[in-house]
Amino acid sequence: MSDSLKVDETGISQDSKNLALLNWIGTIFFGFIPGLVLYFIKKEDAYVFDQAKESLNWSITAGLIYLAAVILTFVLIGALLFPILGICHLVFCIMGAVAVNDGKLFRVPFALRLIK
Repeated sequence: MSDSLKVDETGISQDSKNLALLNWIGTIFFGFIPGLVLYFIKKEDAYVFDQAKESLNWSITAGLIYLAAVILTFVLIGALLFPILGICHLVFCIMGAVAVNDGKLFRVPFALRLIK
């Protein structure tokens, strides 16, 4: 059996962990695109599919908060939201990358679950 097809004690293959890791790292830089691509092409891999849905849910949530921040910028409150959301986005994506590297399911604490 090749190394990429070996399943560890969590029952998740290394390939699945690697794709989920790339998904979360890609979400840092490219937003919803990596999650959307994996959501459509990796439906047969339950772990990658689950993490793609989670990153999509987080990206949608972050996008809605950015939209609210743009609107609130006209009353000067939104300018405070941009750096806070940027830091939250970075932290949650790093937390997701660390969790999936260990083979754990990761849930962003404040994400709207729009994609089920």
